[in-house]
Amino acid sequence: MSSDNSSNKAEVVLGFLEEAEPWRLLSPQFPSKVGGKPAWLSQSCLPSLPGLECEICRLPMAFLLQVYAPISGNDRCFHRTLFVFCCKTQDCYTCNDSRCIKVFRSQLPRSNEFYPYDPPSEDEPPSDHVQNQSVLSPSGVKLCWVCGCPGSKACSRCHNVTYCGKHHQTLHWKHSHKKECCSQAAFVTTSPFVFPESELVTEPEEEEEKETKEAAEEEERTTDSQSLAEALAETDLEEMAMHETEDNKVFQRFKKKIAPEPHQVVRYSRGGSPLWVSSQHIPSDQDIPSCTCGAKRTFEFQVMPQLLNSLCVDSTGASIDWGTLAVYTCSASCNHDNQYYPEFIWKQDFIPDQHKQTKPP
Repeated sequence: MSSDNSSNKAEVVLGFLEEAEPWRLLSPQFPSKVGGKPAWLSQSCLPSLPGLECEICRLPMAFLLQVYAPISGNDRCFHRTLFVFCCKTQDCYTCNDSRCIKVFRSQLPRSNEFYPYDPPSEDEPPSDHVQNQSVLSPSGVKLCWVCGCPGSKACSRCHNVTYCGKHHQTLHWKHSHKKECCSQAAFVTTSPFVFPESELVTEPEEEEEKETKEAAEEEERTTDSQSLAEALAETDLEEMAMHETEDNKVFQRFKKKIAPEPHQVVRYSRGGSPLWVSSQHIPSDQDIPSCTCGAKRTFEFQVMPQLLNSLCVDSTGASIDWGTLAVYTCSASCNHDNQYYPEFIWKQDFIPDQHKQTKPP
C-alpha cells in the first residue's frame, strides 16, 4: 500500500488475506502481513518492552498485523511500515476501550544501513535469506522466541533461546521447551502465542455507480426516522428510538459498503475517512491527539471485524473483539530516525445486535 499526497480524493485500497511462501514475509521483502512475528523494518531501536505491554493488564501484547505504506515523493518515507499489536486477554476488551491495542510507525529513506538501495526480487528468494528469525533479527538483535519482540532474557539451562520476559519464558517451557531444553530433540518452530500468519494483499475498491439512487434511499430513511420520532409521545422513548434508528442507518451503510468484498480485512485510505460500524463512539477532532511534532494526525487505515474470523480466537464465543480499529498517523509523517514511533488507534465496538451480522459467508 502506498499513498500520494497529490491526490484530491483519498482512494480506498482493500486488504485481503492470502497464503505466501515464508521468505516473502520477512523484513527484506517489506511485507504487509497478518500474524506470525513482526517483520521489523528498522533493525535497531525496536519498541521497548513496557511500550509493548497492554495498558490494562500489563501483559505482553501479540503482533496483529503490519501495513507497508511508503509515501510517494517523500524520501524519508521511502520505506514505511505501520505495526499493530493487541492484547490477547479477553477481559481487556471492555466496551470501546482502546488501551489494549497499540500502533507504531517505522520509516527509512531509500539509502539506509539495513537494506539495499534497489528493491528485492518479488519472484524468488535471495540466496542468503533466513527462514527463521525467532532468535535474532537480521541485524543481530535478540528476539523473544514466543512473540518476536525484543528479548534478551536467555534460558538459564541451554542458552539457545531468548525471551522478552518471564511470562513468555514460562509459556514456552510449558508448551514445548521443557522437553527440548538440553536435549537432542528437534525444536518446535511454531509459537503458540502468535496468530496464524498470512500475507496482506491489496486491490483498489471499485467506485459505486449508483450514488444518486443511494442518496435518494438515504433521504428516504432519514424521512422515515423523522416520522418515527414524531409519532412517539414520550421524550425518553423518542430519544431512544432516534438513537437506535441512527445506529441502524450507520450499520446498514457499513454492511452495504463491504458487501461486494465481504472478505476484506483492512481498508486503507490515508487522509480519507473510516467506515464506522455504529453512530456511537465516533471520535471528534479533539479525541485524536496531534503528533508531538505539532502536526495533526489523520486517518490512514482501519482493521475490519472480518479479520477476527481468521485469528482462531472465537471458538468459545468469548474472545478478543472489535467492531473496527481506526489508525490515525502524523499527517507530516515526521522523522524519528530509526525509532518506532507510537501513533493513535481508536477502537469502536458493535452494539450487541450487530455483531452476529458481520461474518462473511
